[in-house]
Amino acid sequence: MKVTAKLFATLSHYAQGTRAGTPLEIELPEAATLQDLIDQLKIPPPEARVTFVNGIIQELDHQLKNGDEVGIFPPIGGG
Repeated sequence: MKVTAKLFATLSHYAQGTRAGTPLEIELPEAATLQDLIDQLKIPPPEARVTFVNGIIQELDHQLKNGDEVGIFPPIGGG
């Protein structure tokens, strides 16, 4: 199955040659989860803090479907 992933802020360096928020088409096996996607992109677990699927926050065990749009954000800092 194929999903579209967008990596934001500092996570964009895990998709070489792209800028933050650039859509990436990723091929995954059927029944893959958000965690499987993060593992395939080689993003360390503490760096993928907030994940959205089709605009809704989801946990890492959420099962993806063909055509899903995923956004992955790092921890947010500021003050």
